[in-house]
Amino acid sequence: MTELKKGVIVDRDATLIDVVRDEDSGAISVAFHPSQLALLPGVIEGLRLLRDAGYTLAIATNQPAPAKGQFSAAAVERTNQALVELLARDGVQIAALEVCMHHPDGGPGGDPALVTRCECRKPAPGLLVRAMSHAGLDPAQTWMVGDSPGDVEAARRAGIRAGLVFPLSRCELCPLKGGPPVGPDLVAARLDELARAIIAAG
Repeated sequence: MTELKKGVIVDRDATLIDVVRDEDSGAISVAFHPSQLALLPGVIEGLRLLRDAGYTLAIATNQPAPAKGQFSAAAVERTNQALVELLARDGVQIAALEVCMHHPDGGPGGDPALVTRCECRKPAPGLLVRAMSHAGLDPAQTWMVGDSPGDVEAARRAGIRAGLVFPLSRCELCPLKGGPPVGPDLVAARLDELARAIIAAG
C-alpha cells in the first residue's frame, strides 16, 4: 500500500497569481490567457520552502467563467497549463491541478452543461478531496491555502487545515479573526510567510 504524503493545496487567483486589471475601464478579472499570468510576491519562495520541507503541492481553483459565458473552457485549461509550466521552470512541481468550471446560475452565452449546483465548487469540499486523491495526500497532514472565506470553509469541510494569504490590513479579514465557523489556522500577508508558518506548525 502506497504511503500517503503531506501536502499543500493552493488556490490560484489572488493566492498564486494576481488578478487582471484593465487600465482603461478599471475592470478586474481573473487571468484567461498565459500572457496574463503574473505571480504574486513571495509565491516561488513559498512554494520552494514547502517543497524542500517535503510537502507535495497541488492547486484547486474555481473557474466559473465558461458557465457564465465570459470565456471558454479551453482558455481556462490553456492558462492553467501555462501556470503549471511556469512554476516548473522555477523548480516547483504541481502534483495535481483540480478545476471547477461550474456555476449555479450561469450567464448569457455560458455552457449550459456547466450550470449546476455541484459538490466541487468551493466552499464545497469536492476539489480538495479530488486533489488529495490524485496527489496521494494524507488529510491529517494536508493544508488548504487560499485568500477567501470560501477556501477556509472548503478546507474545514474536507477535514484539513487552512491558511490564508491575506494582508492583515484588509478589512475583509475582520470576520475571520473570531475563529469558528470559518477562522483559518494561520494567516500571513504573503505565501512565503505563510509557508514558514505551516512548516513550523508541522
